Amino acid sequence: MDDVEVRELRYFRAVAEELNFSRAAERLGMAQPPLSRAIRLLERRLGVQLFERTSRHVALTPAGRVLFTESAKALDAVTTAVRRTRRAAQQPPPALLVTAKPGVATELLRRIADGHPDPVEIRVGGFGERARVLCDGPADVAVLGCDGDHGDLDVEVLFTEPRVAALPAGHELTHRDVLACADLAGRATPLWPDSSAADRAYWAGQDVTGGVVTPGPVVHDSAQLLEAVALGLAIALLPVSVAEWHPRTDVVYRPVVDATPYSLALAWPAGARDLRIARFVRTAVEVSAARPRPGAVPAG
Repeated sequence: MDDVEVRELRYFRAVAEELNFSRAAERLGMAQPPLSRAIRLLERRLGVQLFERTSRHVALTPAGRVLFTESAKALDAVTTAVRRTRRAAQQPPPALLVTAKPGVATELLRRIADGHPDPVEIRVGGFGERARVLCDGPADVAVLGCDGDHGDLDVEVLFTEPRVAALPAGHELTHRDVLACADLAGRATPLWPDSSAADRAYWAGQDVTGGVVTPGPVVHDSAQLLEAVALGLAIALLPVSVAEWHPRTDVVYRPVVDATPYSLALAWPAGARDLRIARFVRTAVEVSAARPRPGAVPAG
């Protein structure tokens, strides 16, 4: 079978998304007959039918649905490769771009950058954004929670710490000194945008119990999350360092003895050979090792 060209995959995805050859051709800025011929050639190369076609209807076949999913990954990889190649050719070389979430991660990142020999540019991103900008190419390194599968990324865990429950003042659970994940079951938990089912279970403590996650309000950062807790809209599991950073009179923190710990990690594209990344990771490990460990949980 001949190699499939990137151009053909782009043609295929336009038709798959529009499910109409005329609209796809218009979107691509080409005439319909060449587009139809390109799709037929692609089908011959692959030896499969990608679309079911009638005079009134275009639909993906099972094989077409598989290619639609897999071609997105391939095109993303090509786009990332082009972007990273162009960035690597810049003279002088650009600063190492590192992305992190606000709060504890950015404070640690500042200390790492201060001890790093190469120029570092820090970009703050929300939940899920950091892995995306890393995979899509703009960022070289991301500082993120290592609580799940990060796909085609290499990961170096910087530290691991316990998690605590954040409760609204006066909540019935605040009368107990220590909690378990089972105590949180059935209670509304804040949701992060674009989080997976595994993410939601982890942040609700139901990865331990196997219970159903009860969705609460959508939040984008720790400040919103704590406001939702203070208002009694949800309870939340947080790394103990976040609790230490955010003592509040309207929020009470309690240890959760069986909660899966939280890990903060550096991540970068798997197989990267950039010596600046290697130096940054080495500096990060050294700075993190000297970081004060979380102490007592503020009671609120």
